[in-house]
Amino acid sequence: MVKVIIVVPVFNESAVIYKVLKAIPKKINGVSKIDVIVVNDGSTDKSQFEVERAGFSTVEHVINRGLGAAIKTGIAYARAKKADIMVTFDGDGQHNPSDIEKIISPIVQKKADLVIGSRFKKLKKAPLDRYFLNWFANFITLLLYGVATTDSQSGLRAFSKKALNLIDFKGERMDFSSEILLEAKRNNFKKAEVPIKAIYTEYSRKKGQKNSNAIPTFARFLVRLLR
Repeated sequence: MVKVIIVVPVFNESAVIYKVLKAIPKKINGVSKIDVIVVNDGSTDKSQFEVERAGFSTVEHVINRGLGAAIKTGIAYARAKKADIMVTFDGDGQHNPSDIEKIISPIVQKKADLVIGSRFKKLKKAPLDRYFLNWFANFITLLLYGVATTDSQSGLRAFSKKALNLIDFKGERMDFSSEILLEAKRNNFKKAEVPIKAIYTEYSRKKGQKNSNAIPTFARFLVRLLR
């Protein structure tokens, strides 16, 4: 019996979140139960209404604390519910729901503890700025943490029960994504990457990682490493 909890972090996604949630699969091969939890990270629009209209449960932050904080809340929820696998799935419509089965498969088969859904592993087409932003983040992750990856900032990931129980990251903003990879290295997790499809729309590009965030994110990496 394999229980999967899908964590969807949301901050002001009222325009798309209903459609995103309704597209999440209700059945996945090798999985006996799927639970979807939305972490509403202090949204000030109608995101909460749209989530409830779609028929999903939420854990709410009173204020916007950041994507990393939302994932921490999701991890705490998954631990409390004794999940076998936790998946993170962005709420902005960038991910293809059919890729969820692909990223949990290595864990179901006991081949991995952490699986990254890589938008760039078999790159066919991506906006040039997104390609270089990802390359920069991957380079910094390798330089500071000694971890090689093709998509350090991917929002589509899967964690085994072992990873859920051991992972402990400090970052509450975008820098947490690279810190997760450092945690994988520290805890000797089996890590895998599987290619996924990124859905780039004008909306998802506006909601995703900003090019201007690259330097502040790098600074947070460096400060945390030197502590």
